[in-house]
Amino acid sequence: MTEVLRRFEAHAADAADEDRKATHEVYGESFEDAAFAFIERWRPAADDQGEIEVQLTDCESGERQCFRLDLVGGEAGLCD
Repeated sequence: MTEVLRRFEAHAADAADEDRKATHEVYGESFEDAAFAFIERWRPAADDQGEIEVQLTDCESGERQCFRLDLVGGEAGLCD
């Protein structure tokens, strides 16, 4: 069974400049999937090492979640 892609709005939670704070439309099967789609599209600044927080909003339900992504190890978890 194939999952349906959902539409999300995503932005880096702690981006230093306005361009990187911009909200982007991404698609994914889940919040976590959409968070990884976001970092594939948006490249962190050179000084962003290790982890980044991505704020996500499901465009259909309005539900929000935050994920902390490990840029080196490729792991994800909910923000504290």
